[in-house]
Amino acid sequence: MKVKGLRWFIIGLIFIATVINYIDRSALAIMWGSNDQPNSISGSLDLTKSDYGLILNIFMVFYALGQLFSGKLFDKVGTRIGYVISIGVWGLSSFLHSTVRGIVGLTFFRSTLGLSEAGNWPGGVKSNAEWFPIKERAIAQGLFNAGASIGSVIAPPFIATLYVAFGWRTSFMVVGSFGLLWIIPWLLINKAGPKKHPWITPEEQKYISEGQSQADQNATADTKGKSLKEILSHRESWAIVVGRFFLEPIWWLFVGWMPLYLADVYGFNVKEVGMFAWVPYVGAALGSIAGGYVSGQIISKTNSIDRGRKLTILIGGVIMFLGLVATVLFGDSPERFVAIVFFVLFGFQFAIGNVQTLPSDLFSGKSVGSLAGLAGMVGVFSVILMNFLVPIIQEKFSYTPIFVAIAAFVPLGLGAIYYFAREIKSVEE
Repeated sequence: MKVKGLRWFIIGLIFIATVINYIDRSALAIMWGSNDQPNSISGSLDLTKSDYGLILNIFMVFYALGQLFSGKLFDKVGTRIGYVISIGVWGLSSFLHSTVRGIVGLTFFRSTLGLSEAGNWPGGVKSNAEWFPIKERAIAQGLFNAGASIGSVIAPPFIATLYVAFGWRTSFMVVGSFGLLWIIPWLLINKAGPKKHPWITPEEQKYISEGQSQADQNATADTKGKSLKEILSHRESWAIVVGRFFLEPIWWLFVGWMPLYLADVYGFNVKEVGMFAWVPYVGAALGSIAGGYVSGQIISKTNSIDRGRKLTILIGGVIMFLGLVATVLFGDSPERFVAIVFFVLFGFQFAIGNVQTLPSDLFSGKSVGSLAGLAGMVGVFSVILMNFLVPIIQEKFSYTPIFVAIAAFVPLGLGAIYYFAREIKSVEE
């Protein structure tokens, strides 16, 4: 049997995995509630906002470590088995949230969830490097990243509905089972890489191979990946590491804190959060696909990876920056705030898909996961610092200084990419 466009089936499955990933990770924030809501997580377990901040940061610590660990894991065992391990552990971890009786159990399962969920990102970047020619990698990454946005769109109303109907424990059982079920079609469809898959057509196999870098074309099963020391000896690698350090907190500020912001500033309950919080992620989904499309078009017309990536990242950065400034100046109602964040997340995803594609532009497949994982880990440690400061700043002042600081991160992130990566091209040729 031969399947035309097999690479799109592979990225389609990773898209679904990413949707599940974000439904799983969003569930805690959406159902957290407050102490005066006895059926919420915080009310039933007698936990405070400080407890939430602690749990969120512990999740992020293990998520950061998971980025580095899983990057090496995917480079070693491949994307097929790497995804089975990653999503199997995170699905089970999410399911077992339903059994917790206090902060210790909740923290433990958030730790295993963070450690395993992290694998989705270096795994996705590595899979795209294997299955797509260079000019299509940004659109593939955009589709993959759109899964995070769609998951964030689906999660608030879906989880709020489950919560109202069945309570938070049953809700965790339902969302945790999705990941475990996903493994079945993944193993059935993703039988091997494009060089050996029995279903791939010769035309698609040739199209993928000829559109990759010379280093990727020359790579064999025996080709060894570079060590982190070797990877970081190239200044271009630092563009990704430093760039993600500054850009990553922008996304996570809204993923981790927007439900609590709506509750604190506008007095929203769990149901009202579910009605509002999904809207900005529609913008993020559109930005993911648009950024990948625009980058691909520029590369096709100019035959310049450097111009395609940098110009797209710059456009997304400008949209992000203006949106974050607008949250301070004009976000004085829930409707305005949500509308402005729509554009902030559009700009973020417009840019970040191309930033995440950079490891595969610089290195061949055996090193892509390692660099993607390292950059992801550094970005997450930046998020951990932000999560530590948010409740302190919010309690002493307001959320305004937080938005100002995040806005300043945008030019720093873009500047790092332009400074360290003078020209984006393979460093192995």
